[in-house]
Amino acid sequence: MLTDIAIAQACEKQHIREVASTAGIEEKYLEQYGNYKAKVDYGLLRDRADRPDGKLILVTAITPTPAGEGKTTTTIGLADGLKKIGKNVMVALREPSLGPVFGIKGGAAGGGYAQVVPMEDINLHFTGDFHAIGAANNLLAAMIDNHIHQGNALRIDARRITWKRAVDMNDRALRDIVVSLGGKANGFPRQDGFDITVASEIMAILCLASDITDLKARLARIIIGYNLDDEPVTAGDLHAQGAMAALLKDALKPNLVQTLEHTPAFVHGGPFANIAHGCNSVTATRMALKTGDYVVTEAGFGADLGAEKFLDIKCRMAGLTPSAVVIVATVRALKMHGGLAKNQLKNEDLAALEKGLPNLLQHVENITQVYGLPAVVAINRFPDDTEAELALVEEKCRALGVNVVLSEVWMKGGEGGKALAEEVVRLCETPSEFRFCYEDELSLKEKIEAVAKRIYHADGVDFLAPAVKELDKLESLGYGRLPVCMAKTQYSFSDDAAKLGAPRNFRITVRQVRISAGAGFVVVLTGDIMTMPGLPKKPAAENIDVDENGVITGLF
Repeated sequence: MLTDIAIAQACEKQHIREVASTAGIEEKYLEQYGNYKAKVDYGLLRDRADRPDGKLILVTAITPTPAGEGKTTTTIGLADGLKKIGKNVMVALREPSLGPVFGIKGGAAGGGYAQVVPMEDINLHFTGDFHAIGAANNLLAAMIDNHIHQGNALRIDARRITWKRAVDMNDRALRDIVVSLGGKANGFPRQDGFDITVASEIMAILCLASDITDLKARLARIIIGYNLDDEPVTAGDLHAQGAMAALLKDALKPNLVQTLEHTPAFVHGGPFANIAHGCNSVTATRMALKTGDYVVTEAGFGADLGAEKFLDIKCRMAGLTPSAVVIVATVRALKMHGGLAKNQLKNEDLAALEKGLPNLLQHVENITQVYGLPAVVAINRFPDDTEAELALVEEKCRALGVNVVLSEVWMKGGEGGKALAEEVVRLCETPSEFRFCYEDELSLKEKIEAVAKRIYHADGVDFLAPAVKELDKLESLGYGRLPVCMAKTQYSFSDDAAKLGAPRNFRITVRQVRISAGAGFVVVLTGDIMTMPGLPKKPAAENIDVDENGVITGLF
């Protein structure tokens, strides 16, 4: 069986000008990066302001397991399926982070015969967006320390600097560090640390900014710490926003690529959904809506993370309304949620499946009942799935009024996504009343409790003393109307990764709160979640190589 990368390398790609032409994007908007990648100038949005938006379709998933779910693969295959049934469709995906690529998760360009290409470029440096974000982030960090070294006119309290440096790599050694050692010429020593680039507020700002002017205004609002009078200090106070925006001006432009079946795809922005808001850029989504009649997008990890933030943060800020939601699941993963060991997943086990099904059903109920959106369950089929197992999933979902469709896009590409595409088109014509999980007027604590109780089904929230102090401070500074961005393990509805399925009788612990004033939300850290991951015992990097002809192997 061919690997993902072998399938991608065997694909006969169209020139990016042809792909753009398919999407109705004129060459004057293109900035080519070779033959198969291009950035699209944001002037396209201004020129198409009067064109009606297409239908927005969100692809999300059950709580992830080591058995795999295939959310990105399904997103791409669904788009190819929509194209197969004659629809004008665009894909809007996130860019992969180098951290997971070299860590444990691997790439994020889809799989099998449902991929975006050039796969190697997308999974590695691509068009340099992440490097630009890291540079802008670290420019601000450098300007903070330089300001203190040069006399500290803003009276920044070096003990209360909240801005961290960033690098797009899993590196646990950088979580907590000391900078400016080596004497007076090197500045004032202080404790510091790194976040992974995808968790940087700069990433969130780039993904939520509507244009270059909005980008610059958001950068200026970043709070980097507090002064000796306990007042917030911003990037605008340091006059850093102009230079940061200059570094980001090209990164703000969405990247255009193609699927294996030449469906146009925007791949842009890449925040993690467990520690950030987990969606591709507003600019790319809006551009896709102005070029396609149907736009298929995804949100990271399970629906309790990516979909919740897509709906409560991105849709709230950008004024977007999804027409349908696809919830991806596998029988294998549901059996793991039911307690079956990974080496037993090939065996039919209806008892384990029934025990694990509540995880899927809770995600379905959240989408349909909390958010009021029409949904379909896409079962990413594996060869070992039995008819009895598939029938059980269908029976339980139909009881909630939701259809189940088999997705075979990994093996068959768009042909294997036609049935799902037909159901999605039907759902897009279904009347719905989209609503948020919480309203702006609630306090920050009440918003956190709403997500914990309504989405996670927790009994309540325990706020540790530092979190209570920061929440009170943020309310007093006027940030109480912002949405909350929950940072939580992706492996459970709870904040304990060991609690699989749909746990009950648990509470969420909030240990720390951070303001992302530029992004426009409050980050809430729960459990033991970290904003700088580490590499596993055997990182994927050990299997990646390149030969004398520049051909890369090991990227799946």
